[in-house]
Amino acid sequence: MITGSKAGTVEGYATRSRWRGRLSALRGLDRPLCLSVLALSVLGAFLVRSATFHTLLEQGGDPNGFVKRHGVNLLIGFVLGAVVSLLDYRLLRAYVPILYGLACAGLVAVLTPLGATINGSHSWIVIGGGLQMQPSEFAKVGLVVLLAMILGEPRDGEIGPGTRDILFALVLAGVPAVLILMQPDLGTTLVFIAVVFGMLVISGTRKRWMFGLAGGAAFAIFSVWFFGLLEDYQIDRFTAFIDPDADPRGAGYNVRQSLIAVGSGGWDGQGLFQGEQTSGDFVPEQQTDFIFTVAGEELGFIGGAVIVLLIGVVLWRGLRIATQAADLFGTLVATGVVCWFGYQAFQNIGMTIGLMPITGLPLPFVSYGGSATFANMIGFGLLQAVHLRRRPFD
Repeated sequence: MITGSKAGTVEGYATRSRWRGRLSALRGLDRPLCLSVLALSVLGAFLVRSATFHTLLEQGGDPNGFVKRHGVNLLIGFVLGAVVSLLDYRLLRAYVPILYGLACAGLVAVLTPLGATINGSHSWIVIGGGLQMQPSEFAKVGLVVLLAMILGEPRDGEIGPGTRDILFALVLAGVPAVLILMQPDLGTTLVFIAVVFGMLVISGTRKRWMFGLAGGAAFAIFSVWFFGLLEDYQIDRFTAFIDPDADPRGAGYNVRQSLIAVGSGGWDGQGLFQGEQTSGDFVPEQQTDFIFTVAGEELGFIGGAVIVLLIGVVLWRGLRIATQAADLFGTLVATGVVCWFGYQAFQNIGMTIGLMPITGLPLPFVSYGGSATFANMIGFGLLQAVHLRRRPFD
């Protein structure tokens, strides 16, 4: 029998051994994924600095203020990603109801007097001291693990999720989606739709369900437009997408200036920190939603292609992790994160080059932001957690 200090020593040794084992497991991280995320983050920091330096200098503030805060956000984000990587993702099943409840509570809080309106969207909670939080970013994480739990455990004798599971997943996913649409944040709502569809497909949902959901989504979009449920600025964005020249100084201004900035970069760009459109602050929100315009102007087609390539590597490694997962739950977690990153990157880059309407989504791992950076790094950590516990024969 071990008592007193000896028992404490044994327990302490066991705890240290467990943590040493977990830390040593980090050696097995997916290195291409790590390097791609790191490269995007470093490149994004340079672009954030270029997008904000001249404006802050003219205002008499610290010209490196934004990039310093962005560096702190990245550091915290990487720590969050590392911690999530160390966790056994299979244990998340027990905590999914808590994560889902916290996500919904945060979205409800935004709609109360605690919420604040920034850039036309009532999506923020101002904590104080210059700190802000956007609960909808963390709701993406909650949505992924929630759907993975429901769809990842098909009933006996069924290849894919049953009708009851699908309806349950759609209802629970619809609650935060509606709360986000009420802010209104159409961009994040579209991310939710992309994640739901992607995870339903991979879970083995029958085709008739998918066709029915696609038809329902089309009907919902038509209803929202027909009954005038969109805000005026959202309608203006779609109008500007169809015809940017219709209102070049109003709704079409962002699209036109974005295209000018990207087009002026040519093949190799005007040089980092040398962009005329960027330094002249012609494109609004360049450090967040329109960060790709800085890359297009200053790094040219080559620089923009490098960013797209790095994002492609992130998605490729994520899909590879999904195919090698130890169970369907892990496959669905990785799939959900890939759908999240993939659609958001496509939407962000697409709106800067006129392929998609403006919806106000940041570019994963590149754009400035606190909540978005933290959520992205948690998603990155989930991919690594699934990878570290993949099938032994892989």
